[in-house]
Amino acid sequence: MYTIRIIKRISNQSRGFTLVELIVTVGILSILALAGLTAVNPIAQFQKANDARRKADFSQIQKALETYYQDNGKYPSSSITNPLYRITIPSQLGTTTVDWGTSWQPYMNLLPKDPSGSKYYVYYSTGQSYYLYASLDRGSGDPQSCQNLNANGECLNVPAANLCGTGVKCNFGVTSPNVSP
Repeated sequence: MYTIRIIKRISNQSRGFTLVELIVTVGILSILALAGLTAVNPIAQFQKANDARRKADFSQIQKALETYYQDNGKYPSSSITNPLYRITIPSQLGTTTVDWGTSWQPYMNLLPKDPSGSKYYVYYSTGQSYYLYASLDRGSGDPQSCQNLNANGECLNVPAANLCGTGVKCNFGVTSPNVSP
């Protein structure tokens, strides 16, 4: 009988958490989660990742363009009648325009395209020099964005307005070694 009283006393003392304790715990965890999310800022991380991809794409394109120049003595021309300003190369049928995201053999397995569906890469060439432009998600917040902007807020030598997408300004550029963006 004495053992039954001890078991009853123990079972009466361990009832779990009170409602107030649960609310306080959930509140503290919510505040910590919000602080963690604010510190990480996932949107800025996605923007940085897309901008890093654009820069890596341009580095690959530049290497391919320099190889093309070594093979042909000039850079490929650009399709200026097309609003996307693509690479145009001579072929047996006249000229071939290489679309962004397609093969450009033997120079690149795949000519990269902008990771965003609403933005475009821009290629413009005079034959002896070239310009490549993109629109970085972080814009002027990126230390490598164009510092010399025209009146429209685009890189200085962009051939026409809003080429990096509908209403999208080109704010990042790379060029052949003999000119500056």
